[in-house]
Amino acid sequence: MNQPFIKNIPFSENLNLADLVEYQEGRVVSRTFAQQPAVNFTLFAFDKGEHISAHSAPGDAFVYILDGKTEITIGDKVVIAQTGEAVVMPANIPHALNAVERFKMLLVVVK
Repeated sequence: MNQPFIKNIPFSENLNLADLVEYQEGRVVSRTFAQQPAVNFTLFAFDKGEHISAHSAPGDAFVYILDGKTEITIGDKVVIAQTGEAVVMPANIPHALNAVERFKMLLVVVK
């Protein structure tokens, strides 16, 4: 049997992505679905006040907010993103995320 490209997620059924990762007090929780040379695909849940410090990535990072609200800093620009919205962070530009309130997001990084 060939190893699947996508892991940690049921195949061939309807899924609500927000239900696949739970909030935990004082933590950032993640569930990785794919980590390949050309693409990373991860689900995150951030408790209010949690953050990811400024960093850059070698690929374009697409985030889709499944629940809640976050403040994303991209270079010197600040974007507020909430449920149902998406933001693209360009490769090699520093970016940071701060949980204005609890939020869940799907992150896809394409290299």
